[in-house]
Amino acid sequence: MKTLTLLRHAKSGWDDPVARDFDRPLNPKGHKAARTMGRHLRQADYAFDHVVASPAVRVVETLAQIEDGYGGSLAAEWDRRIYLASAATLLDIVHELPEMAGHVLLVGHNPGLEDLALLLTPDDGNPFRDAIESKYPTGSVTQMTLPGRWNEADRGMATLTRFTRPRDLDPSLGPDAD
Repeated sequence: MKTLTLLRHAKSGWDDPVARDFDRPLNPKGHKAARTMGRHLRQADYAFDHVVASPAVRVVETLAQIEDGYGGSLAAEWDRRIYLASAATLLDIVHELPEMAGHVLLVGHNPGLEDLALLLTPDDGNPFRDAIESKYPTGSVTQMTLPGRWNEADRGMATLTRFTRPRDLDPSLGPDAD
């Protein structure tokens, strides 16, 4: 049995003038949400033996804040393919995960992460899946279990076990009123 956790980067700053989307940083709400999610990961006993992440600035900053809240380094492996990747590309990355890794954290972007979660899990009325299908907000964490090996992961094989949004932990981290 394998465990895959998906983390969408925290809220980024659209008001920050950057030349490339890749360089867009987190905004203050994103920093707070990522630290909050890091504390949640620690308190809920998430433990990862492999972390792979997009090298985009907003993901790097999200992981730094997650580590601050988590209380330790996650030692991410940076993979440029994750930046704005489709579910198909992310599934290829899952297929390439080291077999010795039992619990992997994959950190990236939407819509790829949401689409991957929906691809891997059956539409069986699981309330977590329904919530993901409705909206996969920035900073959200999804956990699922997969039978077998990483390279065997396929459509509808995973079981969703957790879905947590920053606003579930702190209502001030919910959608802006504007």
